[in-house]
Amino acid sequence: MTMTSLDSVSSFADIILDQGDEISSKLDLLRIERFPPNAQKTLRQFSLAEVADFIGVSQSYLKKLHLSGKGVEPSVTSTGRRFYTASQMDDLRALLDRVPHRRDGEKLQVIAVVNFKGGSGKTTTSAHLAQYLALRGFRTLAVDLDPQASLTALYGIQPELDNKPSFYEAIRYDGERRPVSEVIQPTNFPNLDIVPANLELQEYEYETPLAMQRRDSNEGKLFYTRIGASLAEVEDRYDVVVIDCPPQLGYLTLTALTAATSVLITVHPQMLDIMSMSQFLLMLGGILKSVEGAGVNVSLDWFRYLITRYEPMDIPQQQMVGFMQSMFARQMMKNPMVKSTAVSDAGLTKQTLYEVDRAQFTPSTYDRAREAMDAVNAEVVDLILQAWGR
Repeated sequence: MTMTSLDSVSSFADIILDQGDEISSKLDLLRIERFPPNAQKTLRQFSLAEVADFIGVSQSYLKKLHLSGKGVEPSVTSTGRRFYTASQMDDLRALLDRVPHRRDGEKLQVIAVVNFKGGSGKTTTSAHLAQYLALRGFRTLAVDLDPQASLTALYGIQPELDNKPSFYEAIRYDGERRPVSEVIQPTNFPNLDIVPANLELQEYEYETPLAMQRRDSNEGKLFYTRIGASLAEVEDRYDVVVIDCPPQLGYLTLTALTAATSVLITVHPQMLDIMSMSQFLLMLGGILKSVEGAGVNVSLDWFRYLITRYEPMDIPQQQMVGFMQSMFARQMMKNPMVKSTAVSDAGLTKQTLYEVDRAQFTPSTYDRAREAMDAVNAEVVDLILQAWGR
């Protein structure tokens, strides 16, 4: 009986290892097919309307600039439509003196996106927010702290094949620790870098309690300072950091929260998700009280609840949103992240709404999704600017 049990466990392990390898190799083939010739993601051009919106000027003003020979030379179609690269958008922003980089005395903004229930739209929120900030001209660092590496995959990186280091290298407890500057990778977006994730991040969850027990070292007892200290090494390079936290309340999430200047809690407006969130808040509050008791002041410029995957015509969801607003209206984002097939369809090709071409979708579907996504992200930008006192 024991042999049969052991054999079945061994067989199951072999099967899932083989299937994991098979999925990985097939995904790599799709990546090569999707992004030839070097399997690296590129970035589409942006329409005149998009560029005007991202920079904050009128379309007619940009047209006049082009016609007068000033600024950059866009691609012009046979019908007269103008398209710009993201780099050209940056050049225009510099020409018009609209670069939004933080000024002297304005601290690095570190936004932790959290929820310990999977499926809350946390990674989708993180990815689109980081890209939007970059397109608005903010020097942005995306940090993937989830060992499952979903955010990393969106940027065309396969951790098990590409052998990219993760944030673990900058927060580990042994002599192999490296500066975070050595693990940062560029992305296909100007102004946007990423610290990828991989399964090694899970080691931090195991090693931290062991380090806390060692009498000869304070490193474990001060685990919650490690991400903040690492980011301090590169803070002169960035305006905003967006951290996609793992869907669990472990040491990685706690370390991110103590480094954060603001927190975005994603919430799917259904009863089970609201119940789960209440448990998350109670656990988080208790643990943060303990951290504060150790002398660390968790001070945030702001925190907000963001309704995600919202279906406006769904009556129970409307009731859940009303339930939340009745309790803490001041902490609710004014704009919800609306559920859209455009977001999920873009995700099939490891892309976001800012990467896909509108022509690939039903225009009204794409436009509704972009309008909702832009409204959420613009609200975050307003919160960042308020934190800077602008």
